[in-house]
Amino acid sequence: MVFITPCWKSVAERLRAIFCAGFLLALLLSFATPAMAGSIEPKKGVLSYADDGSTVLNAEFAIDLGPRLVDAVSRGVPLYFSLEFELTRPRWYWSNEYIVSKSIRFRLTYTALTRQYRLSTGNLHRNFATLDEALRVLSRFVDLQIADKGALRVGDTYDAALRLALDKNQLPKPLQVDAIGDRDWQVDTRVLRWHYTPAAWTQPLTVPAALTMPAAPLPPPGDAKP
Repeated sequence: MVFITPCWKSVAERLRAIFCAGFLLALLLSFATPAMAGSIEPKKGVLSYADDGSTVLNAEFAIDLGPRLVDAVSRGVPLYFSLEFELTRPRWYWSNEYIVSKSIRFRLTYTALTRQYRLSTGNLHRNFATLDEALRVLSRFVDLQIADKGALRVGDTYDAALRLALDKNQLPKPLQVDAIGDRDWQVDTRVLRWHYTPAAWTQPLTVPAALTMPAAPLPPPGDAKP
């Protein structure tokens, strides 16, 4: 008499083991799936001279708020951003010397009545028809004054640090709790660092306006030469 029960038990155990392994793999992959967090990535940071000799900053960022924050601001939740810039001078004999420390706060809101987004800083504000337009303006800074003329030493090397970040502390209290443990409410930011060595400033050349000579008057008909 042939007994096949042990064989069937062995096959069942193998199937059970394969099923358990597949379930664990799916569970691990679910935890490994990245959350839909936003990001603010600095693309450019340049220091240069303005026409009056002051040092100005030109910067550009790539802003992605993520779907959760896009939905929140579209429902009227104000978002606050902070542009932070630092300029230090390294010293081998002591800690670095802080030359410039600048921080500018921006507020982004949506008004359902007018169906417009508003970007404001201080007493200045501007309205936009779409969120993309507002973020496009927020992502670019042109000729932002950093230091007065002569404030930086020619030939010295300075360390610059720049970032644009979402201020989570300004979110409504319930959302601040969610922002701590939920990646969907977070915006990853990166600090852009570079070295800057100012050269000697030269007065820009001023090109005079082109001279326009009046046309010579035509001679009277009687004086016309043949």
